[in-house]
Amino acid sequence: MIVAVGHDLIELARIRGLLEREPQRFRRLFAPAELEYALAQRDPVPSLAARFAAKEAFQKVWPRPFGWQEVWVERALTPGGPFERAAPQLHFVPHIAAEMAERRWRAHLSLTHSREHASAVVVLEALPDA
Repeated sequence: MIVAVGHDLIELARIRGLLEREPQRFRRLFAPAELEYALAQRDPVPSLAARFAAKEAFQKVWPRPFGWQEVWVERALTPGGPFERAAPQLHFVPHIAAEMAERRWRAHLSLTHSREHASAVVVLEALPDA
């Protein structure tokens, strides 16, 4: 059952400007794994913007505020037939992960970007009782 849906859209120019003006600020906004992945790209801005949008989208479905590095995006292998691929997944610090497990919630994430925008959708799903 779907508990909540969160969406965020961000302009790449906003992230590009921030990266140019305050590059050290990204160390506070993104987890090391996010920075490593994005900075390995030819243009890191779309990846950074999509990950920023993912944090914002998750905040819209989570009942309390959290710190920027308490939720992050990593790519993980999603098994399953002919569509096995490395998909972006949300990861959480222990206290958020524990609450997710206690509530039996799973977060699904979709990221996309164009030349001008990045977007993220988070669907919070309540798992059926075992």
